[in-house]
Amino acid sequence: MINNAAISMVLRQIAYLIELEESQDNDTNKNKSNAVFKIRAYRRTADVIENLSSNVEEIYNKWKLKGLTEIPSIGKAIASKMEEYITTGKIEYFEELKKRTSINVDEFYHLEGIGIGPRTVKTLHERLGIKNLSELEKAAKEGKIHILPGFSYKKEESILRKTQSFKKGRGRYLLGDIYPLVKQIEVRLSNLRGVKKAIAVGSFRRMKETVGDIDYLVSSDTPEIVMDYFASMPEVDEVIGKGHSKTFVKLNNGMDADLLVVPKESFGSALQYFTGNKEHGVALRKIAISRGLRLNEWGVYDSNTDTMVSGSKEEEVYDILGLEWIPPEMRENNGEIKLAKKERTNDSNNLKLPDLINYNDLKGDLQVHSNDTDGMISIRDIALAAKEKFGLGYIAITDHTKNLALTHGLDEAG
Repeated sequence: MINNAAISMVLRQIAYLIELEESQDNDTNKNKSNAVFKIRAYRRTADVIENLSSNVEEIYNKWKLKGLTEIPSIGKAIASKMEEYITTGKIEYFEELKKRTSINVDEFYHLEGIGIGPRTVKTLHERLGIKNLSELEKAAKEGKIHILPGFSYKKEESILRKTQSFKKGRGRYLLGDIYPLVKQIEVRLSNLRGVKKAIAVGSFRRMKETVGDIDYLVSSDTPEIVMDYFASMPEVDEVIGKGHSKTFVKLNNGMDADLLVVPKESFGSALQYFTGNKEHGVALRKIAISRGLRLNEWGVYDSNTDTMVSGSKEEEVYDILGLEWIPPEMRENNGEIKLAKKERTNDSNNLKLPDLINYNDLKGDLQVHSNDTDGMISIRDIALAAKEKFGLGYIAITDHTKNLALTHGLDEAG
């Protein structure tokens, strides 16, 4: 089954390609106006689909095209293209747009999120013949970009830095992009009969800015049932490997995900083992050894008798090591273990684990867009949600200026 994230991605790429074409200087004002409308429509639809609680393919299977057009902000033209994607796995209009350019859209599309947009890409393509990421990096290294009109040394350095950063992080996903999908699967597993607990661990649980793959940990006495269910979920594109208590899959969005099922008496130890980074885990195992213990993903054991002394609860694992429970976000071996020690030395009496910032600490938001430009809802609805749902004291509406036509920028009259 096609998931919402996949459809949203295609719609965003279509918007990107339209903007790439729109940036040509020989376009008429009428064509530019039509392009602006299309770009906004595709991006808004992508936003709606990405945040939709129901699966779009399920909606289509039940109500066909009519069901898609009844989703807020989706017109018949885009709904028809969504129907084509759901039924055939591709959109002919998207394929035509890709054929009309020699630029590697699959590479450059991802740079838009770090400040290298389609207009910049189009200009560099026309002036320097740049078609892909490697050529962009090469041109920046050779100093060919700053001499172009509208560019500078600073801009060239920024492009090089961002390009190299993107290449280094390729294969990783922004936390915000994958968070809904990861939580969706976590909820599915949690609601499965026989499952006591299900948690996404690893760098996702540590809330790192980017995540390479997803690891799920489940407590259940019926691992075979959990394995079968995980492998057959609609979010799964391919099953890479499947065993008695562990399964590896590739999700529809291209991410690798694996699932480990452990008994309840080992869940806390496994939760600790698979959450912290490597250095954090090594440091904890050294503490365990110093206390005559052995620590692994299955539990905490007495080194002399090999008897399991802890493991069912994560808090108890830290406690038996003489530590306060450490929040997942801090488990990077950057001093958090010293701060968590219950037995204080003279030089650490006043040290303790800091409190994490949470949603209740947020007082306001200084960058909000309304549906007057490229936002989703009205200023009134934004204000009500900010106050009633999030408890904010203030917001700043920062809709785009008229100089940014692609987002229907506002003038003095609105």
